[in-house]
Amino acid sequence: MNKLLKLGLASMMLFAVLTGCSTQSSLENSGEPQPQEGAAPDDKVTVGLAISTLNNPFFVTLKEGAQKAAQEAGVELIVVDAQDDTAKQVSGVEDLIQQKVDVILINPTDGAAIVTAVESANQANIPVITVDRSAEGGKVVAHIASDNVKGGLLAGEYILQSLDKKGNLVELEGIPGTSAARDRGEGFHSAVDGHEGVKVVAKQPADFDRAKGLSVMENILQANQDIQAVFAHNDEMALGAVQALEAAGLTDVMVVGFDATEDAVKAVNEGKMAATVAQKPDLIGETAVETAIKVAKGETVDEFIPVELELVTKK
Repeated sequence: MNKLLKLGLASMMLFAVLTGCSTQSSLENSGEPQPQEGAAPDDKVTVGLAISTLNNPFFVTLKEGAQKAAQEAGVELIVVDAQDDTAKQVSGVEDLIQQKVDVILINPTDGAAIVTAVESANQANIPVITVDRSAEGGKVVAHIASDNVKGGLLAGEYILQSLDKKGNLVELEGIPGTSAARDRGEGFHSAVDGHEGVKVVAKQPADFDRAKGLSVMENILQANQDIQAVFAHNDEMALGAVQALEAAGLTDVMVVGFDATEDAVKAVNEGKMAATVAQKPDLIGETAVETAIKVAKGETVDEFIPVELELVTKK
């Protein structure tokens, strides 16, 4: 009996082993995908957009262009609004890093102050792309913007031509430290400086803000009303200047802005503004997201990707 029992048990064990081998072989040859260690569970691209302020119509349009491009591409876009607060923007970028986005788009409130945030993203191996305004440090894979120097030049040349190279000018500057303010001012002065009959009698920052544009222009007019033209680094300040000039009864002073926002184009067509330099914020936003997708996929992109400009005058 003992020999028969041992023989039976041995047969059962052999059958179990053979059955297990057969089952394993069947799974391996079934063509079904097997789990692999290290495989990415989700390859969807996530892009962070740290924008300077959504209180400005230009940046609202830029954000909408980015959202449109993201939706069409099936990309998740996370937007953080700094409300023109440099500390808030740095914190917002840190939040995007913690969320482990694939690429960060930054529209700096201040080119110098944003450097620490760019460097934090560099340390986290998250590529950074700057939009409309540049950063003064850190590693940035691409910068997407209009040629602000060329835009300032267009404005200056238009003013010179309209005034026959004679007149007193006022310059309303953007936020100090931003590349947009620096470059637009550079282009403007390259056009108007050095002409004997032309003089910039006042230039003051109004921080790209309409209310500040109004108050700064009012202060300038208290000291000097003998002016023939105003160049503002953006349309919001230009529209503020228009209000101040109208209140002072100076309706023959030409005002040139920058951005071609809806309100500014309307003012140009109504004759309240002489011109505005048209950027295309929706196209800047779209291009930024399209570039971010390429970077996330490991593709090489140009360091500077320009978006065209044009001068808008009365139709």
